[in-house]
Amino acid sequence: MNAPSTEATAIARAALRSDRFRLEREADWQRLEAIVTRMEKGRLRRLSDEDLLALPGLYRTVASSLSIARETSLDAATLAYLEALVQRAWFVVYGPRSSLWDWLRGFLGGGLSAAVRSIWVDVLVAFAVMVAGTVVGWLLVAHDTEWYFAMVSPGMAGNRVPGATREVLHGAIFGNSGQSGMSVFAAGLFSNNAQVSIMAFAFGFALGVPTLLLLVQNTASLGAMLWLFHGQGLLVDFIGWLAVHGTTELFAILLAGAAGLHVGRSIAFPGNRPVLQAASEAGRRAAVVMTGVVLMLMVAALLEGFARQLVDQTFGRFVIGGFMLTLWCAYFFAFRGNHAGVRRA
Repeated sequence: MNAPSTEATAIARAALRSDRFRLEREADWQRLEAIVTRMEKGRLRRLSDEDLLALPGLYRTVASSLSIARETSLDAATLAYLEALVQRAWFVVYGPRSSLWDWLRGFLGGGLSAAVRSIWVDVLVAFAVMVAGTVVGWLLVAHDTEWYFAMVSPGMAGNRVPGATREVLHGAIFGNSGQSGMSVFAAGLFSNNAQVSIMAFAFGFALGVPTLLLLVQNTASLGAMLWLFHGQGLLVDFIGWLAVHGTTELFAILLAGAAGLHVGRSIAFPGNRPVLQAASEAGRRAAVVMTGVVLMLMVAALLEGFARQLVDQTFGRFVIGGFMLTLWCAYFFAFRGNHAGVRRA
């Protein structure tokens, strides 16, 4: 008779402990549940400022109650209730505030262009460096053609090398819609520029110096190829061939380099802010820009895979390239949409 009596006593004590635990904390649980329920139903206007301010503290209190309930092995009903309430409250406190569509609409509707404008100083510096790199590449190859092989990889160059005839170079940019060789060359250009974009941003944390060198190296190879086609009187045709996707792709490299420089500049010159704070703020702006760079590279890939192959005249290629360049410039520097959270450097 003693065993059943002891077991009944233990159960009674556990029930009493569970009831006492609930009574001591139930008011906070019910208040948090009421707030979460209203927020889930979109009734934010019915919430008082006091409730909104109390929400994080109530969430931590209930989470602590759940931890204690698990450690003390309270009844299953209390555990299940607390687990469900903590999960719902977590999504309200820390979960996403908008859908993917809302984020994309805000991103393309002004967030990206505002982020680019906020780093305009770095965009100008990156642009100047890219122009200088192109000029340097041209001048080096013009002085010594051996520089061409140092700046342009054999896989990308193919038979487009110093000494190539006009017919070979002309055939590289016209009448190649169905030839795989030109597709390989185009894929090589895109792959190279995508890698340069990622690395230009990543190297920004080293005070931006590697980013500058990378921009010079990449555009020097462009200058070398411009010199090559100029030597055979095909400079305008080559620029048109490149413009179809190049105005988008090179613009993406420009922004990636500017994003990297922005981070490096914030670390080197944090101003009155701590270095970590300055780098964190710059990193958030640069991350928005790099998201746009990824989208631009995707657009460039489509232009490279379809538009350039379908249009086989220089004038038509300039129309496409010029349109894309105008579109990007208008969007980044003239478009003012609804955006939030982007601060100027």
